[in-house]
Parts: sequence; C-alpha cells; structure tokens
Amino acid sequence: MDLAILGDPNRKAIFERLARRPSSVGELAESLPITRQAVSQHLQILKKGGLVVSTAQGTRRIYRINPEGLAAIQAYFQQIWDDALTAFQKAAEKAAGDTEQENRP
Repeated sequence: MDLAILGDPNRKAIFERLARRPSSVGELAESLPITRQAVSQHLQILKKGGLVVSTAQGTRRIYRINPEGLAAIQAYFQQIWDDALTAFQKAAEKAAGDTEQENRP
C-alpha cells in the first residue's frame, strides 16, 4: 500500500467521493474541476494501487472503494497508533522508575 497515491488533491477528492457513493467517471467529473480524461487517469492509478475497483454497468464503469484496500490503510494506521502507544507506555514507565529512584534515601 502506497499512501503517496492519495497525495494528489484531485485523487484524494475522487477517493473521498467514492467513499460516500460509487460513481462513474462522468459523475465524478461533474463534481470536480478536472476533465473526464483526468478523472479516468486518476481512477486508473487508484485502481492499480488497490484502493478502488470497478464494475461494468451497461456502457459505463462504476467505481467504488475497494474494501481490501481500505482495510490495508486502516491496518497501517492502526500499527502506527499501536507503536506510538507502546512507546508512550515505555516512556511513562521509565519516567515513573526514574522518579522512584530519585525519591529513595
């Protein structure tokens, strides 16, 4: 998973819109200040990165968030959160131990 994929503001906006509801290229382009072609290019990058999937619906493709891609992002941030909490706990325990040693006669 490469979070840099969401570093582009338009790509991030597309991803956020798809999180609210599945959409076609045309629907996305109507709500963004970029062309349909640009939306298509961004969607291909998101799709290649595993963050969106598409299904055919008549003559158009409907894009939606890939639950597996979203789960990978969630797991990534959960690991960062867990590591930060572990580091905080160790620092707090060390500080408590240092304080106890200072207070001994």
